[in-house]
Amino acid sequence: MKISSILNTDKPVLSFEVFPPKSSSPAPESIIQAVEEIAALSPPFMSVTCGAGGTTVGFTNTIAAHIQNDLGVPSVAHLTCVGTRREDIRAQLQEIKALGIENIFALRGDLPNGMTPAALDFKHATDLVREIRGAGEFCIGCAAYPEGHPESPSQKEDIRYLAQKVAAGCDFLTTQMFFDNNILYNFLYKVRDAGIRVPVIAGIMPVTNAKQIGRIAQLGGNMIPPRFLRIVDRFGDDPRAMKQAGIAFATEQIIDLLANGVNAIHVYSMNKPDVAAAILTQLSEILK
Repeated sequence: MKISSILNTDKPVLSFEVFPPKSSSPAPESIIQAVEEIAALSPPFMSVTCGAGGTTVGFTNTIAAHIQNDLGVPSVAHLTCVGTRREDIRAQLQEIKALGIENIFALRGDLPNGMTPAALDFKHATDLVREIRGAGEFCIGCAAYPEGHPESPSQKEDIRYLAQKVAAGCDFLTTQMFFDNNILYNFLYKVRDAGIRVPVIAGIMPVTNAKQIGRIAQLGGNMIPPRFLRIVDRFGDDPRAMKQAGIAFATEQIIDLLANGVNAIHVYSMNKPDVAAAILTQLSEILK
């Protein structure tokens, strides 16, 4: 089933993201087990990430096909294009099509050191969207950045690029993680004001250990609200308490989003079925 059809409803949609193994060795049983346990929670759909430079594309497609064809949950395969030749992307699209996967999340990916976009077949995610759109009847998703892309000079410029992705054929957007819902609400206002009308899925990251905070701020430049920093200061040295507090904070974010009409939410579950299950338990009546 295409994600655009799943999102065409007034009911809340709470989906989960998983990631494949990083090496070229066979997928560890622990990852497959985690994927299957999350799928057993019957989410509306699951997405499978792809490593930098497409390094895990084989695993990404295999796991996405397993989720959809064997576990009965619609899946989204991530596809990155940076540093990849056009003929290789076309071969990957043929593989995705042959596996019966209907949904692709199109990303440029991080530029390799010393490489400039001018030297690439695909300079931006927009180029990849056009390629996918020309390859078949895929449903295409793209990333959105409520706090701005790290390489964009301004949020206004970032939203202009976002509009280009949609014009090229993007069907839905999923945001990067954020920890202050007001950031998303302001972003959604600006996106709609720019004429972007495709569904926007809010990305939520349950932070379950204190070390994640530093990495998140460093990689994405996210604004961490003082309220959450106080949680980390109080519970960061107690792993079990920090995990419970992080799940509670993410759940509270989701409840606020739903109360304010944001019905589509994607949880970056980090292959943790217990975290996914705990959030669903807290939202059991709300999601009915």
